[in-house]
Amino acid sequence: MCLPGVAEAFIKEVMMKTRNGHKTYPLTVAQKFHIFYMDFCPKKEVVNIGTSLTIEYELDIEELKRAVYKAYDRCESMRVRFAYDKKEEQWYQYVVEKEERDIEYVDFTGKTMEEAAEIMTGWTQVPFQREDSPMNRVVIIKTPDGCQGLYVLGDHMLMDAQSLICFLRDVIELYCSVKFEYPYPLDMRSFTEQLEKDLAYEAGSKAQARDREYFQKLIGESEPIFNGIEGPGQLEEARKKFPGTRAAFSATAKVDSALDIFHLEEEPTQRLMRFCEEQHVSLQCLLIMGIRTYLQKMNGNDDVSINVAYARRATLLEKKSGGTRIHSFPFRTILSGEQTFMEGILAIRNGQNEVFRHTNYNPVEYFAYRSKLYNTPQGATYEPMSLTYQPMTLKEKGLDQLGDIRYKTKWYPNGATTQAMYLTVMHRPDDNGLDFNFEHQVAAVSRETLERFYYYMCKIMFKGTENPNLKIGDIIKLI
Repeated sequence: MCLPGVAEAFIKEVMMKTRNGHKTYPLTVAQKFHIFYMDFCPKKEVVNIGTSLTIEYELDIEELKRAVYKAYDRCESMRVRFAYDKKEEQWYQYVVEKEERDIEYVDFTGKTMEEAAEIMTGWTQVPFQREDSPMNRVVIIKTPDGCQGLYVLGDHMLMDAQSLICFLRDVIELYCSVKFEYPYPLDMRSFTEQLEKDLAYEAGSKAQARDREYFQKLIGESEPIFNGIEGPGQLEEARKKFPGTRAAFSATAKVDSALDIFHLEEEPTQRLMRFCEEQHVSLQCLLIMGIRTYLQKMNGNDDVSINVAYARRATLLEKKSGGTRIHSFPFRTILSGEQTFMEGILAIRNGQNEVFRHTNYNPVEYFAYRSKLYNTPQGATYEPMSLTYQPMTLKEKGLDQLGDIRYKTKWYPNGATTQAMYLTVMHRPDDNGLDFNFEHQVAAVSRETLERFYYYMCKIMFKGTENPNLKIGDIIKLI
């Protein structure tokens, strides 16, 4: 790979280090972000991601084990280890050649589904040993309802939702290529190749300079304002201590979290998807419109900001190299009540398209620059929540050929979060309806608040998609 001079020298220098005979690499910005908040969190399992995928089918357990081992062989990021340099006070990473640890098998027959879920939740709340140790765990499971499949636990520094789904699909396709007349899956891509590209960008590249210029100009336009999920109460409280501040304190020091999931059925989901297809917009734009309009309703502000996660998986290498790539940035919209729902959607689409081009930039640098520019009180924010939309599903492009085999997925809470509320929206594999996964600090956001938020967000989206020329102000009055 041909790199600019400075970046090339940087890459050569950092890759001269070895650990147990393996070439080591520094962490990327996306990985360092997780260390940033983990250092402030007493529960180190805050970076754990736990999920299960089960199938209503009698599986060959030994063949499934072989498929898991093959998937490990094909995915470098699932074989990564971390090492800490005490002298430099820096973490590094390296890839081992093979995973030979035993793949466990746990049969939950005789237990209730609730008991099985409680056990897997317990697995999800055990932090990984961080040095020279595997950063994932795969267990073959049989659930009390007779389904079989996998439980996968990963560390967010090496796994996000898309790379997890990609690994699970690879295991299924490898298994099916042996047991059924199913084509052998195409190769995964190199984690270390993508890592070198990311490190080159971060080493003072021209692209990084362009992205920095874009975001600093955007931040400098004007100061955002906080809009609370329950209304202006948090901002009013912050102003008692910091008169005139436009930021507030949404999260608490109590990091104990819960995961509440709301299910949108297949038919209404299809109505939303049909609108997106007809209007050439993404569902993410529609979700942002629903959320920001609810916050506008609750706070009386046209100016609304939320954090939005960007997958950064545009190229084939990015899509199939695993690891964690998510960068989160504030997304701000200023939409008056006189503008129509459709005008709002298009403004969001245009804004998102602009931001997409610059999402390799360091989010921590973004927040530090903004805080310094506007003298934001320490720990305060302008965004009450974060949104992730995951469009990738297990059945897309291939697995639907296996007929009517039903898949079930379940996410397990790690029990900790440093954010007040994080919403992840995903498609269910069995019917392609939507699951709204709200991870939230128990001390910051109640279940009752989430129910109200979800109810009105959906009402806004359906009212707007059915009547796209309705004014935003009228929608707020009608719901």
